[in-house]
Amino acid sequence: MADRIEKRRAIIGPVCLTCVLVGISGVSMAHHGVAGLGAAGLRGPGAPIEAATSATLPVGETLAYLKLDHAKYETFDPDPANPESDYANYWMAGLGYGLKSWFSAYVFLPYHSKVDEPGGFDTHGFADISLFGQLGFKYDDGWQLIPENESLDDLEDWHFTGFGGFTLPTGDPNIRDRNGDIDPGKSTGFGKPAWSLGLTATKMLSPRWTFNQELSTIGFQEYEYDDGNRTKFGQEIRANSALIYRAYTDLDRKLRVDLAIEAQYLYLGRDRTNGVDERATGGDMIYAMPGVRVYWNSISVAVGVKTPVWTDLNEEDEQQGGEGTEDYRLIFAVSALF
Repeated sequence: MADRIEKRRAIIGPVCLTCVLVGISGVSMAHHGVAGLGAAGLRGPGAPIEAATSATLPVGETLAYLKLDHAKYETFDPDPANPESDYANYWMAGLGYGLKSWFSAYVFLPYHSKVDEPGGFDTHGFADISLFGQLGFKYDDGWQLIPENESLDDLEDWHFTGFGGFTLPTGDPNIRDRNGDIDPGKSTGFGKPAWSLGLTATKMLSPRWTFNQELSTIGFQEYEYDDGNRTKFGQEIRANSALIYRAYTDLDRKLRVDLAIEAQYLYLGRDRTNGVDERATGGDMIYAMPGVRVYWNSISVAVGVKTPVWTDLNEEDEQQGGEGTEDYRLIFAVSALF
């Protein structure tokens, strides 16, 4: 099924969220990669709307995060007797904690709603919990871990992170439709842990412009469903680039507005069912996403609209309801640091 591609959203979201502008620093504390509330922070690096960036949490502070990824799918068949995927809402709630200035830990709980056209089959439920760790480092006359405090000049150095994580099989992989069949793409769990690894690089190009790059991969294990079929989702590789522009800053109101444009490349390997490559799965695609991020006090709000601008999918005309066949994706996220 083409919509099984979207099952990856249970872990894609955490990968993107692990390092996406993780909150806002305290009034007097500037730390790397975050547009904080101190004067230095307000003039510091920006971050993309969705892709991972090189930001770690302040020591002893907690991030609360909520994200909605609303995917509206292009439909291929106008016949109401053949309902297709209409839209999906991928909610993501998360908590992060700064254990060290150079290491942050995260836990994410997704909730998925996958809705078909009238007459189809809808599923709703909590998906697999994800756990992540993020290691921050920089290059300044040599490699070093992120220090606890950095000056504005320090924030202009190249900053990097390495991150990794895995899911726990807390969702339901064996949801059955009204005919009693199991479609892995409609389930809310992988059945077994999935893993992810990634690297980021962030650099202030000027006082207003920031460049960001993310490279990441996700791997899955084969799982045997209750109907006896075995499925392994194809490996995923991402290469996301972004430019962020600091459009407005009001130091007195502790307000900052950034504009961002992201180009996201995604490669999906073919899924395998019972050891055989699955049709209508996998391929390459590029998304473009403009967006805006607003910081006020300890709160950050981001909105972006993502659309596929180039696709090379396997059996593309059969992949309705999968990644690369959206009309658009609306991204909304809000975070608070305390």
